[in-house]
Amino acid sequence: MENFTFYLLILGAFLFCGGLFVVLTKKNTIGVLVGIELMINAGLLNFLVFGQADGDVNGGGMFALFGIIIAAAGAAVALAIVLNVFDKLKTVNPQEIKTLKD
Repeated sequence: MENFTFYLLILGAFLFCGGLFVVLTKKNTIGVLVGIELMINAGLLNFLVFGQADGDVNGGGMFALFGIIIAAAGAAVALAIVLNVFDKLKTVNPQEIKTLKD
C-alpha cells in the first residue's frame, strides 16, 4: 500500500509540473485556465492521498470535494471574464490585453 501512495504522490507532482508548464508557456487564456485546473487537481489528489495515508479518508475526501466545487465555480467565473474580454477586445491572448478600461 505504501508504494501505491508513493506513486500517487508522484502522479500529483507530474500533474502539478505539467500544469505549471502549461501556464508558463501558453499564449492563450483558455490554455492558461486549463493549466491552473491541472494544478488544482494535483493539489486535490494530494489531499486524498494524505487523507488515505493518515487513515482518515473522509477528511481528505471532504477537502477534495470542497476544492472541486470551488474550482468549478472559479472556472465558470474565469470563462465568463474571458468571454467578456473577447467581446470587447477581440483577443484572448494575455500579452495583448493591456487594460480593461471601456
